[in-house]
Amino acid sequence: MLRSMMIRRALGAFLLLISLLMGPLNAATFAQDDTGEELDIDSETMQPGNAINGTLNDSTPRQVWFFEGSRGEVIRFRLTVGSGDLDPILTVFDSRGTLLFRRDDQAGGPDLDLTVTLARDEQYYVAVSRFGGALGSTQGTYDLLLERVGVLSQQGSTLRYGDPVIDRISNEQAEIYYTFRAQEGDIINIEMLRSSGNLDPYLIVVDSERFQVADNDDFDATTRNAIISNLLIEQTGTYVVIATRYGQAGGDTAGNFVLTVSESDGSGLGNSILAPQAITSGQTVEGVINDNQSSRFFTFSAAQHDLVTVAMDQTSGQLDAYLKIVNQSGNVLFEDDDGGSGRNARISQFRIPEAGTYTIEATRLDGEAGTSQGGFRLQFLLDGNAFASINPGIPRLIYGTSLQDSISDADPDSLFVFWGYTGDTINVFMNRIDGSLDPVLELLDAQQQRILRNDDAIGGGTTNARIEGYSLPYTGVYYLRAMRYDGNIGDANTAGRYSLSLQQVPGG
Repeated sequence: MLRSMMIRRALGAFLLLISLLMGPLNAATFAQDDTGEELDIDSETMQPGNAINGTLNDSTPRQVWFFEGSRGEVIRFRLTVGSGDLDPILTVFDSRGTLLFRRDDQAGGPDLDLTVTLARDEQYYVAVSRFGGALGSTQGTYDLLLERVGVLSQQGSTLRYGDPVIDRISNEQAEIYYTFRAQEGDIINIEMLRSSGNLDPYLIVVDSERFQVADNDDFDATTRNAIISNLLIEQTGTYVVIATRYGQAGGDTAGNFVLTVSESDGSGLGNSILAPQAITSGQTVEGVINDNQSSRFFTFSAAQHDLVTVAMDQTSGQLDAYLKIVNQSGNVLFEDDDGGSGRNARISQFRIPEAGTYTIEATRLDGEAGTSQGGFRLQFLLDGNAFASINPGIPRLIYGTSLQDSISDADPDSLFVFWGYTGDTINVFMNRIDGSLDPVLELLDAQQQRILRNDDAIGGGTTNARIEGYSLPYTGVYYLRAMRYDGNIGDANTAGRYSLSLQQVPGG
């Protein structure tokens, strides 16, 4: 048996020498462990963060996997024995079969923990075997986890989203500069976490014009780590991260740190209300609503009283489209579920209350809690000004307006205009403030034809005029005429000041 083992080891050494002379061979046909024996490569590739489950016994004394590594990467392997009396050995090889790292016994038990730094970009092999290999006697199950700890960096290194880098702040190097490339609408998080020493991390981010866009010393009262959360990238370009310490060159703390730049949920134009995608009148865009992205956001600018029409039509799946128009304060001004055909959503001729920037949220019924999903097509149109054809001398009213005016022989009535929507329920009050005024109130359509008239409010005891609980029959222009009683009974020439109020009934 001993002679056979010696022959096998000699043959393994010979094959290793031949391989080094010939260059790397196909990974599936060549790789050797530290005994010089050829390895049988498992078909499964190791991925960072995904544990591999294995079993070693007399029929399978060794298992091998491979992974892709990059120069400067710091990789941690953690092997945990699950059952049996397994005494494992963990080894790492390069693509030529050269042994790079080996871990056998660790104090406290059979579990193994190995952290390595990779020397170059290539394919690496990880072998898990039992002590004694084919001649060993232990057996059992294990879990093997590969973790990317980070990347050893150099001054001026380029950062990539999700790739941690490892470095050190000291009196000799109090600041380290990194760059990263970001697109407009990206929402990013930057973390500088102390890993050794008494380092008090401090982060600064500047743009390509050298303007500081963010900084952080202590993220909160419980930590000295520096974290910049949800930084919105407003312009595509190259940004610089300065990793330093509190006090910078004048500081006195030092230690190692791990720096990570990552994207927040909703990063990217249109994926978050923080970074909506710009849309212009007449433009059509397409997208998908699903459980990973339950809303898409679009932004536009409009003048006061501009009319906005938005249509959201399902193009695939079972999407139940839902639309919202949101102002800069985050308040929903108008929303629609099935205003279009079928389960499509449509907002027609929404009047912009004041000049500014607004957001369209294209989503599904019940939003994040909803279940429908599919593709959609969104069409956006600015329909002109709601009062473009109205005499500019007629005062414009909006829901919630209250004003004061007067009726006299010289001005026996006043005309006002407002924009309403089909189904809106309104209350209009005209109350005398002083004088002998006997108010009369009329609601007129777009052609100034009378819809309703009220002299004395229902209930008696007052001469004030009221229109209450009226549901508007169409979307468009309406007029209010404030006037005085002009009948044949009583005083037809009353006068005085009055207050006028136009309100939308909640839920109506």
